[in-house]
Amino acid sequence: RGSGAGSLVNHLLGIAHADPVEHGLLMERFLSKRRFVLPDIDIDVESARRLEVYRAIIDRFGTERVAAVSMPETYRVRHAIRDVGAALSMDPAETDRLAKAFPHIRARDARAAMEELPELRAVAGSKEKYGRLWDLVESLDALPRGIAMHPCGVLLSDDSLLRRTPVVPTSGEIPSLDGGGGSPIPMSQFDKDDVEHLGLLKLDVLGVRMQSAMAHAVTELKRASGQELDLDAVPQGDPETYRLIRDAETLGCFQIESPGQRDLVGRLQPATFHDLVVDISLFRPGPVAADMVRPFIEARHGRAPVRYPHPDLEGALRDTYGVVVFHEQIIEMVNIMTGCGRGEADRVRRGLSDPESQARIRVWFARRAAQRKYDAQVIVRAWEIIEAFGSYGFCKAHAVAFAVPTYQSAWLKAHHPAAFYAGLLTHDPGMYPKRLLLADARRRGVPVLPLDVNRSAAAHRIELVSGDNGEKWGLRLALSDVHGISEAEVARIESGQPYSSLLDFWQRARPGKPAAERLAQVGALDSFGANRRDLLLHLSELHRAQRRSGSGAAGAQLPLGGGHRTGSVGLPDLNDAERLSAELGVLSMDVSRHLMGDHHGFLEELGAVSAKRLREARHGETVLVAGAKVATQTPPVRSGRRVIFTTLDDGTGLVDLAFFDDSHAACAHTVFHSWLLLVRGVVQRRGPRSMSVVGAVAWNLAELAELRSTGGLDAVAARLAEEPAAQVGEEEAPDDGRRIQLPTGYEMNPWSDLQPAGEGAPTGRKLWHRSQGSAG
Repeated sequence: RGSGAGSLVNHLLGIAHADPVEHGLLMERFLSKRRFVLPDIDIDVESARRLEVYRAIIDRFGTERVAAVSMPETYRVRHAIRDVGAALSMDPAETDRLAKAFPHIRARDARAAMEELPELRAVAGSKEKYGRLWDLVESLDALPRGIAMHPCGVLLSDDSLLRRTPVVPTSGEIPSLDGGGGSPIPMSQFDKDDVEHLGLLKLDVLGVRMQSAMAHAVTELKRASGQELDLDAVPQGDPETYRLIRDAETLGCFQIESPGQRDLVGRLQPATFHDLVVDISLFRPGPVAADMVRPFIEARHGRAPVRYPHPDLEGALRDTYGVVVFHEQIIEMVNIMTGCGRGEADRVRRGLSDPESQARIRVWFARRAAQRKYDAQVIVRAWEIIEAFGSYGFCKAHAVAFAVPTYQSAWLKAHHPAAFYAGLLTHDPGMYPKRLLLADARRRGVPVLPLDVNRSAAAHRIELVSGDNGEKWGLRLALSDVHGISEAEVARIESGQPYSSLLDFWQRARPGKPAAERLAQVGALDSFGANRRDLLLHLSELHRAQRRSGSGAAGAQLPLGGGHRTGSVGLPDLNDAERLSAELGVLSMDVSRHLMGDHHGFLEELGAVSAKRLREARHGETVLVAGAKVATQTPPVRSGRRVIFTTLDDGTGLVDLAFFDDSHAACAHTVFHSWLLLVRGVVQRRGPRSMSVVGAVAWNLAELAELRSTGGLDAVAARLAEEPAAQVGEEEAPDDGRRIQLPTGYEMNPWSDLQPAGEGAPTGRKLWHRSQGSAG
């Protein structure tokens, strides 16, 4: 990954997959005589095996030459509230409630956020109650809270490393490669900036969950079918893969699954690997801030003429329709017009991000270009492009390296969907909750097979399923997804398969009572004969007998059919609603059916448009849409406004919504604090597969459904007809002192989310993605 992908040596060694010559990557972006900093090779590895790589590095070079880089943790608002609350002896539950209500913002902005953000109205109402708390929280802003191990930085040095950096052992242990005991990871107390100033060599070894997901898919294909699949050898230019991408059916695919990326691929309509490289490069804060996306899309689809500042620059800009997208293009432009060489041109590009050096570079560029007989108008136009895009473009080598797993993941989804979803659900690499991936699998025709203690494993697996159209691969859910089940319990269950009866399972797998009951609730014990409520009663009897005798189930009185099947006690089975509730509570997934199925009749009464039918809606049409919330984000946008982007899943597909700041006072609290939403908005089309709904009003669908059952449809209609009341006064404009001015001249809203969704901890048991920049 990174500029190291532009090195032919790295490609020939097999470190970088894409051929840098074929893709026009420049070695000078990575290494040249004019570059004064050490070359930096970033390596992505399977997240599940990252510690193995650390162990290999330490075993190769020795603990006296290797140390992880540290990362200072400073106070932001949530940590500050929790620590101050503990110091003031506040109720821990109340402290936790207050902390979770806030976006991930600076501690100093706590009271300002309460005044301005509608979703904080409940906290704002009790602001005076905790006056001392907020004084202390804001005073902790940016102070150091602790030191953690950097997620990827590893120092390599000679045996003088320990004399040049303080090193401490971390709490984590790296397992030995030979299966022996582990040892703690040595960690420098210098951070990444410190080690660069010291001139130490830093290797980035980043664990990527998508790589583990794809590796799991390949392993499952081999286990279940014997098929050997080499992802590095999958056919390029596959029509089915690009059809899936152009249709924006990219949930779970590396780099192109977010709502913004699905919108971009729908507008761009990628047809080649180069198109994927451009797409990945355009979807970055810099290109968006510099307004590179719109002119590229317009030129690509022939809606705007392709222009070059000078015919000499056509070769550098032809592949991107005259729009600068990559750092490498800036290097080529500077080199062509000044003749300085690519090494010096890369130094010039790096200097463009500094306003002081940019002024000197402008004078130098104009003088050198004039010496090469370029006229003044060409020089001015070329400089405008270099100045606007130079520090905001994207490294093409980085994008090419990223496009490889992007294409591979889309190819897997198109050709081996069951294995693809098994990998995703096992390693959880994306921004969406597992229940959405399961819904996507159902929509794409992958049979979802329930938990079964005789068939399920620790990880998600694939199985052949017979159907009306022959056999196809289905997805068998994993034991490890059961809430609260331990690794030891999962390992015992898997190693003891198969089980002949509930008694056999209880005696040999030895599950704890909570785990066994949860397995029964979601159907994992159905093969033993009795219904789920009967099984729960039997488990209680087994547990009671075990406690009495202290030796398993010796005293249990179980009605057994033939010694193998668990007899029925006659209790009524769980109904459909109870089964769905159990699945959501135990697995955080609606397995047997989509949870929105209960509301389809009600939504038809209201005239709501499904995600599938929404594709036919006209631009500017007012619609009602509904669904379960699966993602909420508040990213920076060029206008400087605060926009809440929300994605709903209604079982037929996804609806992407945008709530602009003029609607926040009326609906932001509902959007952030409700799971099931009904939204009135206006359809916005920007391409054949690019569509969103601009939301104006939002309601909690669960509350409306309850109103429908108690007051009838007329009561619901009256509620929908009400003028939405402001949920916290009118939202005030951010204080001028906190406005964030960008070098492009644009402003960034202080409540924007700066962390891309999906980067950081996996979604875990959350039923929807919680954006780092929102309270939802």
